[in-house]
Amino acid sequence: MKTIIEFKNVTKEYITGNNILKAADNLNFTINEGEFVVILGPSGAGKSTVLNLLGGMDFATSGEIIVNDINISNFNDVKLTNYRAENVGFVFQFYNLIPNLTALENVALTKNVVKHSLDAVDILTSVGLKDHLHKFPSQLSGGEQQRVSIARAICKNPTMLLCDEPTGALDSETGVIILSLLQKMSHEQNKTVIIVTHNAALSQSADKVIHLKNGKVRDIIMNSTPLAISEVNW
Repeated sequence: MKTIIEFKNVTKEYITGNNILKAADNLNFTINEGEFVVILGPSGAGKSTVLNLLGGMDFATSGEIIVNDINISNFNDVKLTNYRAENVGFVFQFYNLIPNLTALENVALTKNVVKHSLDAVDILTSVGLKDHLHKFPSQLSGGEQQRVSIARAICKNPTMLLCDEPTGALDSETGVIILSLLQKMSHEQNKTVIIVTHNAALSQSADKVIHLKNGKVRDIIMNSTPLAISEVNW
């Protein structure tokens, strides 16, 4: 299995007055292509910092972040912008859809961002929205809007999907549908899916669980027999 992400001694410091906060403290881990990964920890553990660093939205203070054999740690703003466009699909807790565009138009926007985007109709069909292509976000349920968000992320054909509490704004039943979709993308389409969450139950379905606490990696657990999302006792 190919390693596509590697954190080598990665530290992120924030300086406020005379105080130094290490939001990420000498992090070391790898993530393979097609893995369904959960980054787990309480509030303030450093989960969002890892997501921001991996997503090219922030700079590491020290260390190396290797993606597809390229060290992105020393990228400037322009290179990071290109990196985000080509490599990262974001799925957030809130859907960030453009309200005056249809589902199809929201997803098709990716062709203006990357050269090799996938077909928007095909991707929306794959997430179960074939009959909702021309509906506006206000005409869709929360779960349907999140599926549009996932379709938009996938349509970029990125190296990885970064998901920040993707079911946080959904009811539990709809959340299971969304997580099942993400797990399916990982296992059946070989997409690397990384979910940041504080929900420990999700770790039962992960191929790899990275536990963070106080900015440090406390544990990395490999799961040889991950449960299907539908089998987890939520």
